[in-house]
Amino acid sequence: MRQAAVARERRAHTIQRAPLPSSFPLAADTRVPAAGRVEKRRAASLYEQEYHLYVPPRPQPARALLVAVHGISRNAREQALRFAPFAEQYGVALVAPVFPRDRYSDYQRLGRLGKGERADLALECIVSEVRQLLDLRADRVHLFGFSGGGQFVHRYAMAHPERVASLAVAAAGWFTFPDADLEFPLGCRPTPDLPDLAFDRERFLRVPVHVFVGSRDRKRGPGFNRSRPLDLLQGRTRIERGRRWVSAMREAARRHRLSTPYSFEILPGCWHSFERCATRGRLGERVFSSLFADIPTPATSISTFGCGEETTSSAAEQAVDAC
Repeated sequence: MRQAAVARERRAHTIQRAPLPSSFPLAADTRVPAAGRVEKRRAASLYEQEYHLYVPPRPQPARALLVAVHGISRNAREQALRFAPFAEQYGVALVAPVFPRDRYSDYQRLGRLGKGERADLALECIVSEVRQLLDLRADRVHLFGFSGGGQFVHRYAMAHPERVASLAVAAAGWFTFPDADLEFPLGCRPTPDLPDLAFDRERFLRVPVHVFVGSRDRKRGPGFNRSRPLDLLQGRTRIERGRRWVSAMREAARRHRLSTPYSFEILPGCWHSFERCATRGRLGERVFSSLFADIPTPATSISTFGCGEETTSSAAEQAVDAC
């Protein structure tokens, strides 16, 4: 009986939800996306799945799609507002999904069996919808994540490298290493907690990665994973863990005779705060210039897009988004 129950849970865990009937009151958002502003939308194929969308106001279709993923403070709209001016400058469509705590408690690790819904499958539904809405031709997306979002995006890229063009990881608490001897999420050995996923190291080692951490992001707060094995393997701070991961990825790529670019950058004067990194550390400028260096941009000024209305205080961000 128990084995049958576990099998049913696994099937429900790995299969995407069926689209809701069009008559359902919380069904798909059918509005045409408004260019030039951040708007909240509801996905067509997932019950109550929300995301923020920004479409640059240009006559030609957006040339690429960037997905920005929040940390555990769930400040998706703030990320969209702060990144929207750069998305406009580069002609890039921007999506910021919302992973509610009650449904996606394990989203940083994609959503393991028995720990909530699969965040990677939810993202695929959102991306598929946005591609259709905007008639995007690109078959791969660019990813950004801050803190817990940084954990999610690098693990998503390792699990689905064929869908990722490049990624930027900011202030992640810890990482999945390209080590087949360690079970996911510490390494890339398959786990029964994600029974349908296998990790192809040669493919995910081809994805360019840029890692950013604040120079003052050294606190080991209550939400920071302080386990002794993790400290020994990856280091005691986000700075040390980011550096070790980049070094491990470079070495693994070298062994596969790959010259994939991996970079590590310190944001001066920044602690564990998305607001601080975005303002003092010029995170948006650094992320877009790293991910979209091949896109020519006009000489335009960057506006604020009303970021103040959504900005989280530095103190609150340090307390809430420490992961």
